[in-house]
Amino acid sequence: MLRQLEIPPSTFYGWLDQERGPSARRRGDAELLEQIRAVHERSGQTYGAPRVHATLHRRGRHVSRKRVERLMRAAGLQGAYLRKRWRKPSTRQDPRASPAPDLVERDFTAPAPDRLWVADATRFPCGEGVFWLAAVRDVFSNRIVGWKTSDRCDTELVLGALEYAVWTREVRDGQLRHHSDRGSNYTSFRFGTRLEDHGILASMGSVGDSYDNALMENFFSTLKTELVYRTSWRTREQAENALFAYIDGWYNRERIQARLGWLSPDEYEHTWHTSRAHPEPEPAR
Repeated sequence: MLRQLEIPPSTFYGWLDQERGPSARRRGDAELLEQIRAVHERSGQTYGAPRVHATLHRRGRHVSRKRVERLMRAAGLQGAYLRKRWRKPSTRQDPRASPAPDLVERDFTAPAPDRLWVADATRFPCGEGVFWLAAVRDVFSNRIVGWKTSDRCDTELVLGALEYAVWTREVRDGQLRHHSDRGSNYTSFRFGTRLEDHGILASMGSVGDSYDNALMENFFSTLKTELVYRTSWRTREQAENALFAYIDGWYNRERIQARLGWLSPDEYEHTWHTSRAHPEPEPAR
């Protein structure tokens, strides 16, 4: 058999010796691969090598990123990536409405939580037809602070996401900006009135320009890559349950992000609040 395969006998017997008594390096790789598989499975098979490596580092396992990449590649493990696109322009502008000024101008930074929120709505396919999600994201921590689903994209949908966010957060009069596009739901009288009632400043970018609301577009892209394009739902109820598990059970609580120093949004906010409650003493002069 070895002659037919043109494999030297020494290679075959060397392989047998490795199987009977693997080297310390191979034993270490096998142990590390089990940890990598556990992290990869916990992420719903969405983490690639950078996030797997960062998670291992958080758990006290200090290995090189190239080693993680090598083992994942050999095991056929990879992160979620964009396989297809299902996007059509969904923003409809009301020509009679007067949009709010752009108070952000593509500067998506904030010094603290609840200083700048971005909002938008997107749609997904399911067995019962189109399914809509409106969401509100805090720029400081990237946390999804409010969201709502519906079979229609109307003012009730975006109002529901706003009310959810206001109910769960600490909104102070005049300190928070709410940024969206100029879609008719966001320029509606009812929505503008609710923002005023809560003391929130309205800000709007242009219509259909993803750069004017890049942070919200970034979340929707992540959501579709890691969940929507890898799943199919027969009913809207199934879709809503899946979104709840992803947003509140995974994205906010556990999914680490490079921009946050490889912390999840909840961990990042907790660290900020802790530092505010227990500031480090100033060095003696």
